[in-house]
Amino acid sequence: MVMEYARRAEPGALLPLRIALKQNNLDNLEEFLLDVSHPASPNYGKYWTPAKVAQSFRPSSEAVDTVRMWLIDSGLEPAKIALSPTGGWIHATVTVSEAESLLGTEYYVYHSKRGDEQHIACEGTYHLPEHVSKHVDIVTPTLHFDAKVKRSASAPVKGTFQPSVAHKLVGPVENVNVSTELEDCNNQITLPCLRALYNFSYTPVAAERNRLGIAEYIGQVYNPEDLDLFFQNYSKSQVGERPILVSIDGGTLETNKTGLSVFGESNLDFQYSMGLAGKGQPVTLYQTGDPIINGTFNNFLDALDGSYCTFEGGDNKTVDSTYPDPAPGGFKGPTQCGGAPLPYVLSTSYVHDETDLSAAYMQRQCAEYGKLGLMGVTVLYASGDGGVAGNDGKCMTQDGLPSANGTRFMPGFPAECPYVTGVGATQVNPGAKVTDPEGACEQTIFSGGGFSNVFAMPDYQKDAVQNYLEKFPPPYGADRYNNSGTSRAFPDISANGANFLIVVQGKALRVSGTSASSPVSAAILSAVNDARFAAGKGPIGFINPTIYSSAFDGAFNDITTGSNPGCGTNGFAAQPGWDPVTGLGTPNFPELLSRWLALP
Repeated sequence: MVMEYARRAEPGALLPLRIALKQNNLDNLEEFLLDVSHPASPNYGKYWTPAKVAQSFRPSSEAVDTVRMWLIDSGLEPAKIALSPTGGWIHATVTVSEAESLLGTEYYVYHSKRGDEQHIACEGTYHLPEHVSKHVDIVTPTLHFDAKVKRSASAPVKGTFQPSVAHKLVGPVENVNVSTELEDCNNQITLPCLRALYNFSYTPVAAERNRLGIAEYIGQVYNPEDLDLFFQNYSKSQVGERPILVSIDGGTLETNKTGLSVFGESNLDFQYSMGLAGKGQPVTLYQTGDPIINGTFNNFLDALDGSYCTFEGGDNKTVDSTYPDPAPGGFKGPTQCGGAPLPYVLSTSYVHDETDLSAAYMQRQCAEYGKLGLMGVTVLYASGDGGVAGNDGKCMTQDGLPSANGTRFMPGFPAECPYVTGVGATQVNPGAKVTDPEGACEQTIFSGGGFSNVFAMPDYQKDAVQNYLEKFPPPYGADRYNNSGTSRAFPDISANGANFLIVVQGKALRVSGTSASSPVSAAILSAVNDARFAAGKGPIGFINPTIYSSAFDGAFNDITTGSNPGCGTNGFAAQPGWDPVTGLGTPNFPELLSRWLALP
């Protein structure tokens, strides 16, 4: 979302100033995660309770006292200063004039180019006394305009079904030929193709204990009739099965709109996640945000973990949806903080460009994914469909700004967060058999991947990434990407993302994207959880330290052909071992199952 200067803010206008206090132990988050997630750790699988997570990261009393006294010494009345129930932030309603004096800055009113949003923010920089700044992460509202998830084509959230992603109408679903589909997997992907590609054959035996979750946003809903038509052809025993709806902030399946842009993403997610998971395996739909202002990743995380609502100052009101929504038809309840059930595996098929969001915003959200990992949740995010470019083909300028004419590669978030598992896309190569090795996806979309400009490289992937950089050095300099060799690299794994046959309003279409790869991977990993539960063990949790370890060498099908072009280049190349196109490769289910069952 591009914001433009409108005018100076009125000195007497009120601002809800929120000061995010530095959390205890955030610098130990990776260490904590490795302790419960690395197969060599004696504490592998000993996940934390939500209460332990909240207590372990609570700010110190010194931080609270220092910031509070600074505000009082600056002239604010003590009665106007409040500490959040979790101790994560300090809130004070102040005038613009008071905020400018406190922060040594000036506030302005900005509006979006479309004219549909208006925000107050300061220009340039803001300043804190040195003794205060060491206790503060961020202050809002201040500098950044982070776009909300919108329905429009200009929205910075992209699943498979943005207008730039091609789709092909096959025809009435009853006319689709399923008798020769394994011979046709290079033209269209169906459930049998995926089972053959990944040697995936599994019947749930502990479904009542297992939980697979799919998050949906921006008014994307599934069509029950389409689900049954799909199952009628590909999984007859599941006709009539439905995902379990968890409504967050007014999320609803009701819509007065039709077409691929409404049903496409969610239909894909559930036709394939449920179809692969199998009969009797519950799949939860987290429908996030009302149909008016929609929801964001943060709104969803608020509902999963109530402490996140106030963590590091809480959500950013210039970014995240706030409730009650006064618009006609908007959700009139408060923003949900906690109460939504935690899944064991979670898939999300949407991605932001790195430039959409401030570093502080991304770091705050990334830490929450780490906390979910501490609680035993596997978090998967699609890596994006633009190769080394971002949504709608945008790249970065040398100043770090998004531009259609930019030449620097555009990483995607949250896939670049070191505490999630980024999922890239592969394809059955044209003319190839389903038994032949796959290549990086180069049909319609290109697998998102590269190197973060925000996050450091986690320990668990250093050896794998260094192997790639040393043996197959990319032919680009620092003017193209972060070639420091010290930044988080993604994706971590991949799965097929080309020419999926889905049913939308009774018609069969082929669609492509990492939006397909993520729910496919989630269903396969959920089956591993089911087997572990049946064996009296716990969930696999945050999988990255495990899958990068030597214990899992060869557990993925290595992808060694293809690339992910963008920004006027051929992008990176898929090579033996990990690469920034397809990660470690695609799932080899029997290998993954046996190795995870061997762990405690």
